[in-house]
Amino acid sequence: MVWIQFLLCVLAIGFAGVKLSRYGDAIADKTGLGGSWVGVLMMASVTSLPELVTGISSVMVANTPDIAAGDVLGSCVFNLVLIVVLDFLSRDESVYRRASQGHILSAGFGIMLIGIAGLNLLLAAKGGTLSFWHIGLYSPVILVLYLVSMRSVFLYETEQVEKFVAAEAGAYPDITLRAAVARYLAAATVVLIAGAWLPFVAEDLAVQMSWHQSFVGTLFVAFVTSLPEMVVTVAALKLGAVDMAIGNLFGSNLFNIGILAIDDILYFRGPLFDSVSTTHAISAFSAVMMTGVAIVGLIYRPKNRVLKTVGWASIFLFTVYLMNSYILYLYGEG
Repeated sequence: MVWIQFLLCVLAIGFAGVKLSRYGDAIADKTGLGGSWVGVLMMASVTSLPELVTGISSVMVANTPDIAAGDVLGSCVFNLVLIVVLDFLSRDESVYRRASQGHILSAGFGIMLIGIAGLNLLLAAKGGTLSFWHIGLYSPVILVLYLVSMRSVFLYETEQVEKFVAAEAGAYPDITLRAAVARYLAAATVVLIAGAWLPFVAEDLAVQMSWHQSFVGTLFVAFVTSLPEMVVTVAALKLGAVDMAIGNLFGSNLFNIGILAIDDILYFRGPLFDSVSTTHAISAFSAVMMTGVAIVGLIYRPKNRVLKTVGWASIFLFTVYLMNSYILYLYGEG
């Protein structure tokens, strides 16, 4: 029964996540917000809504902080392995050559934010967490750096976003603004219910399969909550908007670490990292390594592919993803 429940969560979040992204994009198009900082930020929050809902439910209702931390950091790793998918689907030319080098800015901020999370996970294991009330000091640092990164990235990439939105203007002639809002809210409700249910299902799955919560949160829950990002990214690539596809992945990782800070604020039993497995640091530093590889690929812009499939950078990304999953399976806790 637990696998059936998990499959229902996958189907609900997968289906509703696609609709959520579509109608969120329609609202941005109908209101003229698409090319603005507000519109882009709205779409980032839309695709990351499952992570946000699942995290809040994990820390406030299900009391499964490992699921919350594993979901966020696992989603960061999963988002980066989606670059491999983009590289494979980009048949004419390597995605690293097609993408703008401006993404290095958001990738660099991603390394900083994910690195802060990984460092404080290790400090928490040694009892070195600095906190006030029940909140770790790292949370306000993460939130401030997140806001700085958002402002810097969107100021730098405004032109790219406006070009994409101009090309998509009037893309929803058959949908009225009122209908788009109604369908958006309906899809958000489905994501809200499924996301709130997911931590309980994940906990039961970990118990039934004798798996660690850190492993389940990182691999299974992260996959489910990352479905909207996967759909939006592949759809953007098919539209020829490679920069929007890559930007969505790096931007989602920034937003995800912001969610980690929100989870910490809402976890009233103490600093979040004091209650989770230290092995989540493996995911954090895996994401840091993978982001570094992506930066090298964007700078080096390799021409050759391995057996005409993907570049060497993508192979390294996929290898780190597999190693991260295997290590968590062997040594995960919770």
